[in-house]
Amino acid sequence: MQSENPLIADFVKLMNNAAGTLAGMTREARESAKERFREGLGGLDFVSREEFEAVKAMAAAARADAEALAARIAVLEQAGKARPKKPV
Repeated sequence: MQSENPLIADFVKLMNNAAGTLAGMTREARESAKERFREGLGGLDFVSREEFEAVKAMAAAARADAEALAARIAVLEQAGKARPKKPV
């Protein structure tokens, strides 16, 4: 059998309201923290994996081109040294 004491009923209502308020404050704090975190990360320049892979492939191609050009220059320099110089 439940007690019909108004003091206890008021206390229970107060505790239920306090619990609801605390839960709401927790939810708002969590959402606020998430929003601040998103804003903080928004200022940073992150790239997607696809963009990273594309730039990585371009760098590898540029490196291969540079190596090919260096080899070509070395061959041309060797050919230039092998030729006798014409008198002026």
